[in-house]
Amino acid sequence: MHMSPNRIGLLIILSSPSGAGKSTLARRLLEWDAEIQFSVSATTRKPRAGETDGVDYFFLREDEFQRMVEDGRMLEHANVFNNRYGSPRRPVEEAMKSGVDVLFDIDWQGAQQITSSQLARFVLSIFLLPPSIDELRSRLERRGQDCADVIAQRMTNSWDEISHWSDYDYVLVNSDLDATEDQLKNIILAERLRRVQQPGLADHVRRLRAEFEARR
Repeated sequence: MHMSPNRIGLLIILSSPSGAGKSTLARRLLEWDAEIQFSVSATTRKPRAGETDGVDYFFLREDEFQRMVEDGRMLEHANVFNNRYGSPRRPVEEAMKSGVDVLFDIDWQGAQQITSSQLARFVLSIFLLPPSIDELRSRLERRGQDCADVIAQRMTNSWDEISHWSDYDYVLVNSDLDATEDQLKNIILAERLRRVQQPGLADHVRRLRAEFEARR
């Protein structure tokens, strides 16, 4: 798809507890539409093998990160396991201006920071709920990425995430991945038509008014 300067890009926030399907659905959305790009986070942690600066993360020193926070150049930021993570503002604003939606895979705390920012009116926030707690645990066990202790910690953290479900614009129960994907696409297509996302509408209405007056 071509980029659409006739609209302002959305800030799409996708949140869920671990194991609710967020990463899979985010990947599907990126594959579905070239007008959606993933927000590249900044971090103070060291790069891992195979990671590229500016692609996987923006790797910053602690003082660089702190300066960006103090200057208001981070949309949101948090401390995770003694490292700092955040979403740089500039690349997000540049994408929006070119009609590209920016997808954020962040927790409720990051979501609150963005929805409290000056860009709040462009935010589309979506929360994914699991069909049940038992299914959430089963999904974490089936993916085989974590040991039992880590799974237990993720399950402990899951309710803290779920408890903030009512702060989001849309809440979907992810019982079926394909059905949830379809719902997400429908939401995005509709939200792109919001008046605030279409800056050219005012000019169009002025042209209609001029045509109307010319015929009186």
